Amino acid sequence: MTEQPLDPYEDEPEPSLDEQAADFDAFFGEEVDKRKRPRQPLRVCGKTYILPDSLPLMFTLQAERVQQSSSVDDVRAMLRPLFGRDALDEWADAGMTDRQFRIVLMYAAANVRKPGSLTMEAAARMHDEQEAAQAEGKAAGPNRAARRKKTKKRASSGKR
Repeated sequence: MTEQPLDPYEDEPEPSLDEQAADFDAFFGEEVDKRKRPRQPLRVCGKTYILPDSLPLMFTLQAERVQQSSSVDDVRAMLRPLFGRDALDEWADAGMTDRQFRIVLMYAAANVRKPGSLTMEAAARMHDEQEAAQAEGKAAGPNRAARRKKTKKRASSGKR
């Protein structure tokens, strides 16, 4: 079998889907290299953690899940991207309270987004204000899941 010479007027073969695909991995690899953001260190129960330069998606997804769950495994999964696999158990063994835990989460989330933006004292104040508002029945506002719930309204044509 002999190969046929290519017709110079014939269209070139279409690139494969893989060749056409935008390369997310390469783009974000270059973007990460360009924007070296400062990272906030945080010392908790005798161990120093370096917070990432942005919130990992897994932390955000698990934080949503934890709001509807009472599973300790869900809390562990939420903490893992920021503090590692054993953080919850290490903190509990060190005697961390529920209040301290919530303050650490508030502090970490704020300082991942913008290092140095929230002090531990300010995080404690925010926590205590939210707790007081909830105790008075004035919760700080619906959480993200509650805000997403839509009320069923009939569609209107606009005419009356």
